[in-house]
Amino acid sequence: MRLVVVGNGMAGSRLVSEVRARDKDVKITVFGAEAWQPYNRVLLSNVVAGTSSPDQVRLLDPRWYAEHGVTARLGVEVTVIDRDCQTVVAADGTREPYDVLVLATGSEPVVPPIPGVERATAFRTLDDCDRIRQAAASARSAVVVGGGLLGIEAARGLAGRGVPVTLLHLAGHLMERQLDEEAGLILRETLGTLGVAIRTGVTVSAVRERHVELATGELVDADLVVLACGVRPVVGLADQAGLAVERGILVDDELRTDDPSIFAIGECAQHAGRVYGLVAPGWEQASVVADLVTGADKGARYRGSRLVTRLKARSVELAAMGETQLTEDEAEIVRFSHRHKGTYRKLVIRDGRLVGAILLGETSAVGTLTQLFDRGGPLPGDRTGLLFPDLAGVGGAAVADSPTRMPDSARVCQCNNVTKGQIRACWESGARDVEAVAAATRATTGCGSCRDAVEGIVGWLCEQEGVNA
Repeated sequence: MRLVVVGNGMAGSRLVSEVRARDKDVKITVFGAEAWQPYNRVLLSNVVAGTSSPDQVRLLDPRWYAEHGVTARLGVEVTVIDRDCQTVVAADGTREPYDVLVLATGSEPVVPPIPGVERATAFRTLDDCDRIRQAAASARSAVVVGGGLLGIEAARGLAGRGVPVTLLHLAGHLMERQLDEEAGLILRETLGTLGVAIRTGVTVSAVRERHVELATGELVDADLVVLACGVRPVVGLADQAGLAVERGILVDDELRTDDPSIFAIGECAQHAGRVYGLVAPGWEQASVVADLVTGADKGARYRGSRLVTRLKARSVELAAMGETQLTEDEAEIVRFSHRHKGTYRKLVIRDGRLVGAILLGETSAVGTLTQLFDRGGPLPGDRTGLLFPDLAGVGGAAVADSPTRMPDSARVCQCNNVTKGQIRACWESGARDVEAVAAATRATTGCGSCRDAVEGIVGWLCEQEGVNA
């Protein structure tokens, strides 16, 4: 079988590795518009901050393709899908036939149509990071436009380099899709202590020489302007080929388009009316398609993803999941706020089940709450114990405030669906450090927020071995 994958980002590269793990004989060709080896886009803020190098966020070793018999066309964009001939045509004129085609074209940054926007740099790729780092070396001030996840991470990264940063956001509070107003206010104050000045409820009307102009006419100093105004699915190739497209490329539970030989996964795919912008759903989709195209599990289906958003900004702990915007009239709300300490915890409960949560500040409860959110099981009567696992028990038993005390079924790595039991099994097979566990299970290779938990489990297992020796 000839498999062609268009897109070598986080979803496309995961699909290639998943297929090869299941079947050694599939002929795989992958096209990537970027010349880089696939890398972890989630960790780009670390590259901006200087805490990680481009090599440290790479997903696959450069030798991997040759060692696994995969043809990688890096830096080569596919421009046409010829569905009648089941062939893709690349920008360099080459034609590659397929039996199965998977579109993993991802998304592109939204660039506002304002005067001078060409002076700004979008925050989306490793090349963008390189441009931002070079400009930051001499910048006396910077502005980041957009107060969502990427914008906050970019602003924190620049502040970590010692560049005075102002973050401008159109909405009334930060991360308005994931956070309520109070959590957004506390996050704003926390970032302020870390060197990020924040203006909300403002509209950028132009990018000027060394300034950003607001709709009010006010000028904000900026030698460097970074755009993080959101993303949109890249669907042009599919649209030109006559595939069904709305916001994303329409797919069914098998991730197939309306052409049965063509699948779509990741940020370009629209499933059940939803386009996912996080890594975990793309990887879940890649696993389903790999099962189907190799025949490893012909019954595999994608049923949607339950999202947990983690902010990857140094010195800021934040997790948000599910329906965080419901009111007291719509759900049971359990909330604790301590602005002075930068702490906010909120549970959203409906029909006795956790349907949403926000954890800002110290997040020891995140492991337990993620379990409850994922499983949708009934909650214990002691709601306080869920917010403060260090102080209370639930149902007569201690809350699993540390991953080391979680059951083996607890999911530690959300991005890669790795449980504590899998980490334990890996350790028992000889993996004695986080790098070895990551190589065997992929834990920590997604957003990276589970690294402390994995380190804790590995350390605890090593301690237990010493105790039992």
